[in-house]
Amino acid sequence: MNLLPREEKFFALFLTQVKIISQAARLLMDGTRAGNSELLNSNTKISQLEREGDEIIHDVFRRLNQTFITPIDPEDIHSIASRLDDVLDGIEDAAHRITAYHLEPIPPTVLKLCEIAYDCSVAFQTAFESLKDGKPFLESCIEINRLEDSADQLMRQAVTDLFRTEKDPIALIKQREVYDVLEDTIDRCEDVADILQNVQVKNS
Repeated sequence: MNLLPREEKFFALFLTQVKIISQAARLLMDGTRAGNSELLNSNTKISQLEREGDEIIHDVFRRLNQTFITPIDPEDIHSIASRLDDVLDGIEDAAHRITAYHLEPIPPTVLKLCEIAYDCSVAFQTAFESLKDGKPFLESCIEINRLEDSADQLMRQAVTDLFRTEKDPIALIKQREVYDVLEDTIDRCEDVADILQNVQVKNS
């Protein structure tokens, strides 16, 4: 795929952002596996990464306003940046809610959704490295779509089980909220993949 004229800084900023997302997703995944006490320690690191991510996104928007010719459509740059910001915000929100709601033990569905979010972040890195190098990245986008579909299937079964087995309405609400935040975060990952697929089609 030929993306000319090239403004490498946009691609480099996106790649930096997805690496930050991957770090945060790994902290979330490892923290939930280890339990609330470890996740509480990870929250501070995730919040710091979220602030770093905000600075990256602000830089993207500043450059977008100052650049006359962009390597891909300005609307796509804006959409990618916004959705990446949503993903990182979702990771931070999930980490906060799990610890604030004292989910103990952390439900297996939460663990699996955190793993899916991390797997999406790994696919992000492959996709954005390919974007930066001007190479096809459709397979990475398809992988993210597949991961989002598996999260949807997991959620449907988990919600059914939750309403069937959980008798405490407060506990049910807390657990459902965490499910929803994680599902929404993974949905935002798919949004990024969809935008990238459109970029590849338009620039192929």
